[in-house]
Amino acid sequence: MDASQITELLTSELPDCNIIVEGGDGKYLVTAVGDVFEGLNAVRRQQTIYKILNEHIKSGAIHAVTMKLMTDAESKTS
Repeated sequence: MDASQITELLTSELPDCNIIVEGGDGKYLVTAVGDVFEGLNAVRRQQTIYKILNEHIKSGAIHAVTMKLMTDAESKTS
């Protein structure tokens, strides 16, 4: 599984988010910006992504995921 496949998977599940996936060899950085994260703490935000990727993590296709998850408003202030 490569970064573009992960981007497609996350985009299909979170169509209102702007998603960028970088990396390779099973180690990826996921940056996602969208109001789907509004009102969620950091753990809940990560759970949203892990729920989508968990099958690929279990299979070993993805080994490590670092995440930057923000609402639209948070992305404008960072």
